[in-house]
Amino acid sequence: MKTSQFKRNKIALAVMASVYLTSPSIIAQQAQSAQQTVDESFLERITVTAQKRVQNQQEVPIAMTAFSGEEMAEAVIKDLFDLQKSVPGLGAFQAQNATQSSFSIRGVGTSSQNYGLESSVGLYVDGVYRARQNSMINNLIDVEGIEVLRGPQGTLFGKNTPSGAVLVRTVKPSHDGDDGFVELTAGNFGLLNVAGAMSLSAIDDILAFRVTGFTSQRDGIVDDVNLGDNILNDRDRWGARLQMLFTPSDSFELRIIADQGEIDEICCAAPTQVSNFQAREIPGKLGSDAFLSQPPFNATVFRDDQFYDRQVAVSFLPESQMTDKGLSAEINWDLNDQYTLTAISAYRSFEAYDNIDSDFTDADLFGTINDAEQDSFSQELRLTYSGDSLDYIIGFYYFTQDIDLNYSLYTDDLFNTFFMANFQGALDPLLNGIDQLSTATGGLIAPTSQAAPGGVGFDHVATQEHESYAVFTQFDFSLTDKLTLTAGVRYTDESKDLSTVFSENFSDGSSFVPFFNSIGDPNDPATIVPGTLIYGAGVAGAILQGIGAGQIDITSPQGQAALQAFVPFQTPGWGFQALGPTTSTREDIIETLDDDQFTGTVKLSYQFDKYSMAYVSYGTGYKSGGTNTDRIAPGFDPIFEAETSESIEIGLKKDFANQDLRINAAAHYTTVDDFQANTFTGNGFNLQNAGDYEISGFELEATWYPTETIEVNFAYALVNSEYKSFERGNCWNAFTWHTGIVDPGQENTDPANPNPFCNRTGDRPGGEPEDFAILSIKKEFNLADGIYSYIQADYSHTGDMVLDASNDPYAEQDAYNLLNARIFVKFEELDLDVILWGRNILDEEYINRTNFNVPIQDGKLNAYVSEPATYGITLKKRF
Repeated sequence: MKTSQFKRNKIALAVMASVYLTSPSIIAQQAQSAQQTVDESFLERITVTAQKRVQNQQEVPIAMTAFSGEEMAEAVIKDLFDLQKSVPGLGAFQAQNATQSSFSIRGVGTSSQNYGLESSVGLYVDGVYRARQNSMINNLIDVEGIEVLRGPQGTLFGKNTPSGAVLVRTVKPSHDGDDGFVELTAGNFGLLNVAGAMSLSAIDDILAFRVTGFTSQRDGIVDDVNLGDNILNDRDRWGARLQMLFTPSDSFELRIIADQGEIDEICCAAPTQVSNFQAREIPGKLGSDAFLSQPPFNATVFRDDQFYDRQVAVSFLPESQMTDKGLSAEINWDLNDQYTLTAISAYRSFEAYDNIDSDFTDADLFGTINDAEQDSFSQELRLTYSGDSLDYIIGFYYFTQDIDLNYSLYTDDLFNTFFMANFQGALDPLLNGIDQLSTATGGLIAPTSQAAPGGVGFDHVATQEHESYAVFTQFDFSLTDKLTLTAGVRYTDESKDLSTVFSENFSDGSSFVPFFNSIGDPNDPATIVPGTLIYGAGVAGAILQGIGAGQIDITSPQGQAALQAFVPFQTPGWGFQALGPTTSTREDIIETLDDDQFTGTVKLSYQFDKYSMAYVSYGTGYKSGGTNTDRIAPGFDPIFEAETSESIEIGLKKDFANQDLRINAAAHYTTVDDFQANTFTGNGFNLQNAGDYEISGFELEATWYPTETIEVNFAYALVNSEYKSFERGNCWNAFTWHTGIVDPGQENTDPANPNPFCNRTGDRPGGEPEDFAILSIKKEFNLADGIYSYIQADYSHTGDMVLDASNDPYAEQDAYNLLNARIFVKFEELDLDVILWGRNILDEEYINRTNFNVPIQDGKLNAYVSEPATYGITLKKRF
């Protein structure tokens, strides 16, 4: 059933042809006849810092998208989830809770559900690296600009940028006193955002301060049938930033920033996408939904067609809390006309807590708690030289962090009943027989104990001490007036001390004794056989039959030895081992990782004229290895290796000044070695180096002013991605349960000894669409003197995608389209903006990039909801 994902795409071919048929000779002819300059046209000069110095975006040989703070404010873009809908190749989504958010660029991203993983997308705010992806989900307020760099950025930005980087610049303090504002946004679902910022000049042209703050509240967009309407996926956030800018001379600048942001939300709802009440293709086969709907559970179950009703039923509302704060100092010192010294020092602290009902039903079965803390310090020092034909940067970077994670999977009151119901009475004869034998012997033979009692915690404490340093350099050398060579290299050395301590505890603090790991004499390997529940029940059943038939005398030494087969079933918690790795005992992890890597880039760019530049580049990137901080099966190696990437890119940036048209295009081919894949299997996360991953694609961004009052923007991204090799991936779960069709990737299907892994080579990664396009049309008009206004509509298309790495046929999302619109009015005398806006105004229904196999409920899929139609009004007053 596998098909190659590298197929012809008619849209992509048409777009590529329209751009690349513009040959260098045609470009040169157009440039010679052009009489208009960019300054005279409507095309803006966009300033970026993608190469750690101020440049014109059209002269930077990097595929990138840049937004000014004003553009974001007018579009009511408040966070990276809003931003992704306007950036080709950028993906952002939340999973179990608000503190576990993930980002990807060009189909390469990293799950944030495991604290042993580091990001594939480098996230920077004012030059400071944010080690946790989750720290970037809060509101983007008082921002000067954002740049999304696509492709490996391993030279200037270092490790953890194998797919790209997102750079955020906030507004600096000023002495003018005219850059303050107050902003109010109100909308449906009870949305209310308040934000503001102002600068204060303490000493003219020498010392200035700026304070920024915001708060954001909104009701939920999902109902709980028992706990209330519009209660899940709410918004409750606030943040503040205080800055100082000290400029004692024209050549020296010191900027100090202190910031803090907090989130305390009820997130995230995951309604039923595929129910397992009854198998779709196997008559009479019932799943967990069938018995959970009966006493004593009396759980609320949902049909497949109820997914978009935005309703769930859980035992308790999920908690999702996060605090992110930091202090940074940046020095820029112009030593002379050619040399600038920059130093950025930063301390950051990140805390996250979440508690979720991880059975995703309103039966009291089990939940999970994540309590994590991360502290980091970074120091960057770089020297920048600017000359006539040579520009270069040399630098040093140091980073250290400590991570502490406390995790618990805990069982609740009805878990033992749930465990036994899964066996549909198959164990009753054995357990009843042991209990009858106990009664008959007056208790000399102990009765059975609960297999999986409530109140048990499967806990682990993970710590990591991480230290990294790097030296780097990059130069631009003008080979001719038009041809520039860019080259750079970075050497990174890092070490990690990692420790994870596992424990299994009853509510009274005692630990339970594991069974069914193995049976036999540990000192005699020849006697050891696999210890499964089925095997143990079979042995115990045979002993019970022998006693009943009078073949075994329980008073004899041989009989006493035979009774040892009953011991597991007489010990509380004997059933947990049968549920898989999340409720199994395992050894602690104490490891030290040392790694060093060279990353670099080589680019050739040719500036045909002031309007046209083409480039070709080769770049590499990598992100660290680490340890799996989840409880995993003993057969898995808890250590995973570093992930590396190589990318080749060809790009064109062209301004057609006479036509007020700008086209930026790039074609790329990327390979990722030892890709770090993390997929939920239903009873734990399968985190490993998957093998090789291949991406090819094309991106186009165009801006056109057909008239003085109309602006048209178009962006398109094609991302063809597949696993070149992934031999130990996840197998289909839901589809196989419902149909009986075995995953074709499962090479060993022997029922007595099935291979739990499947070959996913040639499959697509989860959550990454093949196509994304957005068309935006803006029409300006004047309502009256001093009143400027425009109306804008944005229509986006997101292609089909698979929602998990197993490529389960039931885990698919069809292509969908979104329409956003806004009316902007500026009252110039009042310096007041009024924005009427709507998002997803057609109320398109789609799954938000991911679904999952519900824990210990085979055949059932849940998925995370997207936002429905939202609308509101924003007022922004400047002063």
